[in-house]
Amino acid sequence: MSHVLAAVAWPYANGPRHIGHVSGFGVPSDVFARYMRMAGHDVLMVSGTDEHGTPIQVQADAEGVTPRELADRYNRVIVEDLHGLGLSYDLFTRTTTRNHYAVVQELFEGMYRNGYIVPKTTMGAISPSTGRTLPDRYIEGTCPICGYDSARGDQCDNCGNQLDPIDLINPKSKINGETPKFVETEHFFLDLPALADVLRQWLDTREGWRPNVLRFSRNLLDDLQPRAITRDLEWGVPIPLDGWRDRTDKRIYVWFDAVIGYLSASIEWARRAGDPEAWRKWWSADGEGKDARGYYFMGKDNIVFHSVIWPALLSGYSGEGSRDGESGELGRLNLPTEVVSSEFLTMEGRKFSSSRKVVIYVRDFLERYDADALRYFIAVAGPESNDTDFTWAEFLRRNNDELVAGWGNLVNRSVSMAAKNFGAIPPIDPAGLTEADEALLATARAGFAVVGDLIAKHRQKQAIGEAMKVVAEANRYLSEQAPWKLKDEADKPRMGTILHVALQVVSDANTLLTPFLPHSAQQVHELLGGTGVHAPMPSIVEVEDLDGGPGYPVLTGDYTVGARWESVPLEAGRPLAAPKPVFRKLDPSIVDEELARLAG
Repeated sequence: MSHVLAAVAWPYANGPRHIGHVSGFGVPSDVFARYMRMAGHDVLMVSGTDEHGTPIQVQADAEGVTPRELADRYNRVIVEDLHGLGLSYDLFTRTTTRNHYAVVQELFEGMYRNGYIVPKTTMGAISPSTGRTLPDRYIEGTCPICGYDSARGDQCDNCGNQLDPIDLINPKSKINGETPKFVETEHFFLDLPALADVLRQWLDTREGWRPNVLRFSRNLLDDLQPRAITRDLEWGVPIPLDGWRDRTDKRIYVWFDAVIGYLSASIEWARRAGDPEAWRKWWSADGEGKDARGYYFMGKDNIVFHSVIWPALLSGYSGEGSRDGESGELGRLNLPTEVVSSEFLTMEGRKFSSSRKVVIYVRDFLERYDADALRYFIAVAGPESNDTDFTWAEFLRRNNDELVAGWGNLVNRSVSMAAKNFGAIPPIDPAGLTEADEALLATARAGFAVVGDLIAKHRQKQAIGEAMKVVAEANRYLSEQAPWKLKDEADKPRMGTILHVALQVVSDANTLLTPFLPHSAQQVHELLGGTGVHAPMPSIVEVEDLDGGPGYPVLTGDYTVGARWESVPLEAGRPLAAPKPVFRKLDPSIVDEELARLAG
């Protein structure tokens, strides 16, 4: 058994999340975490809502509410949506907790002492009409590097390079279209060049990464520049230095504090579990966590923050850059084992856009369709290594032809025939198994190593494809053996053997599909006469802030129970009842209905 950290990108709390978001950070991380737990590893899966930064401030101002009120609203919406999808977080929290503030400030102070955070006077953008600071991401212009005409003031989404607003050609405010005025302002910068060598050495040791992630990350090291980590803002984590901590106009910027959430959430989880030092099993590079592995899940637009910025912060805090230094009270901290980045999901050939109504939010989807239908689509057809397109026609086909007609049909006909003819799981004929029986059972047993290895290597499309091959083999076996034709009493032992083999493979296939389809996996477990928890689910729990702040909802759960990653022999005689369908067949009319909603 090993300690495995599943660190999941933090959804931004300025609105509900759509299915494109959860295809990148949500479902893939949950499939991985569920498999790793089933395989016997000690998994800690953490995340939360990202609640600071200028977009929250700007949106709150527009709505006439405080940033905290806006964050509270969408924190709850997102928690409910992720709960509906069955994402098995050990702790899904938020970045506005006092625990998070303390951990962010500890890393800031440690890096400052080691010389990796330095003060610098720079040029800040001001709105000429209001006199207020213009957030970097609310300034748009032409990228000076690649010529993309919609680059943001903090980053170009086309070439991926970090930018400053003053670098843009023809910068304009996205708020009111005016040209910003640039004035001198003092801020703290992360000295990335001083950490470039340690980052390069670390990246050179990475194995098994998706090639695009590793290539992109290495390219970024060629031109690292100091990056501002504070902003002229009222909303965010205070700067923990004398002369700065009481200022209301300067805050640590969101991109710095959000990635630290992986660590602060782990610490919060340990505190809530009653063992405040337990987080070290996943994080301590010198102690009990030195052999732990950390996997970070996000969309490709977040690669830079996880493969460069976050390792830089961890290295600087641990005193491992060109300026050396000493680690702070948290000790030396583990760098990521792997950055698992997904590509983008589009919708009906267009980029997701809430403002242009090219979107379907998770909660709207779950009101009309089953969670496992969406999880299946993401696993089998999602943007694992290439941008992919969600279409309603393809969703309908995958649901009806594969989930319902493939897996659902196998479960239904196997259980219904056994229930009708035996009322229980039938015994195997003492005469023994045929070659066909043995071959199918061997195929199912072999699936555990194959599917498990693919999930561990983040090749989930191929993994679920292999699991569904077992389903297809079982359906073919039933069709060829035709137990419904064995109507004579003398044939009943053979019928029982066929159905026992089929039900055993249903049980095995259900285990193979459990990380992908946990809701239906529990149903199939119960259809097979099983009791207890097969696929544990998260719960929404209302908690108090550990350090006296306002309360909030978290996602958490007990995942020590449930199925293990192995074939478990079925007991003959276990009672069976007539099954209910596991999946809903969808009417083809949903395609026109959903396209009409999209057209608006």
